[in-house]
Amino acid sequence: MKQISLSRRLRRTPFSDGVEAAGVKAYTVYNHMLLPTVFHSLEEDYRHLKQAVQVWDVACERQVEIRGPDAGKLVQMLTPRSLTRMLPGQCYYVPIVDETGGMLNDPVAVKLAEDRWWISIADSDLLYWVKGIAYGYRLDVLVDEPDISPLAVQGPKAEDLMCAIFGEHIRSLRFFRFSLFSFHGRDLVIARSGYSKQGGFEIYVDGSDIGMPLWHALMEAGKSMDVRAGCPNQIERIESGLLSYGNDMTDDNTPHECGLGRFCNTESAIGCIGRDALLRVASEGPVKQVRAIAIDGPPVPACDRHWPILVKGKRVGRVSSAVWSPDFKTNVAIGMVKVTHWDPGTAVTVETPEGLRDAAVQDGFWN
Repeated sequence: MKQISLSRRLRRTPFSDGVEAAGVKAYTVYNHMLLPTVFHSLEEDYRHLKQAVQVWDVACERQVEIRGPDAGKLVQMLTPRSLTRMLPGQCYYVPIVDETGGMLNDPVAVKLAEDRWWISIADSDLLYWVKGIAYGYRLDVLVDEPDISPLAVQGPKAEDLMCAIFGEHIRSLRFFRFSLFSFHGRDLVIARSGYSKQGGFEIYVDGSDIGMPLWHALMEAGKSMDVRAGCPNQIERIESGLLSYGNDMTDDNTPHECGLGRFCNTESAIGCIGRDALLRVASEGPVKQVRAIAIDGPPVPACDRHWPILVKGKRVGRVSSAVWSPDFKTNVAIGMVKVTHWDPGTAVTVETPEGLRDAAVQDGFWN
């Protein structure tokens, strides 16, 4: 693979020095920033994530901060998920849609106060969409990208490591809730959340200057727990059915097609820009939807483009992410499949770069 030419347009993070010292082997580009993808190997990183604890540089999950009297109104305009019962201290997974109901992002909304929100975004330039809506509707808000850089602690020993730095009180933090914890005299938002199913936390590091001090503190405190630098793992995320914006869904897909209909309270999400379009989708139902696909045979190559899903030579969908799973002894994959062929157990064929493979639609993801 060719190297990436570095420049200031490709931003480093407050934790890049620690990532490099830990021996990162590969990056991807995410929100114009470096995101590590491999340290030891994909399979070794996967095994360690499931057994111990890792510290992830996910500063690429940039924050869109919305503050002002119309902050809540603006956030509700972005998503079909009703926010009327959301309280400060909660995090919500919120599909963000355009006027056609197409997915623009699938971030986590963090409600800091009635008039102050963070939207912790996936990989798309959502900041400009939000700024455009705020200006176009003349809303009384300020929208910007603050110096907030998430650092994730993930794995079965994550809670013990976090207690070593932030105290035992962190054990009482509920899933998708956050609270303030002090580090070096600075209050940091910490949520029980993260892009894995292994359990953990996300630390919203306020200010680049304390990025490496926190990194070093976690690494030192975690020595007895076999802590390592890590990153979102392709194998674990596909097993868990964690979708990747830009890979598994784009603005061509509605939330219902992505299996996110449970996050659409279309009737009560008054003000959502894509509400009218999604009301039609909700009543009629999607004609295609994300499904787990098991692909037979030896490990598949990297999936860097859509692979057609075929039945009797006719295209009925596409695979967007696929990888060999050491635990489940099959190639696990995420596919978008037409309603006519998405029932569990349906036999299909996947056209990989190495030829046709037998495959089957699963009744759910593996984790």
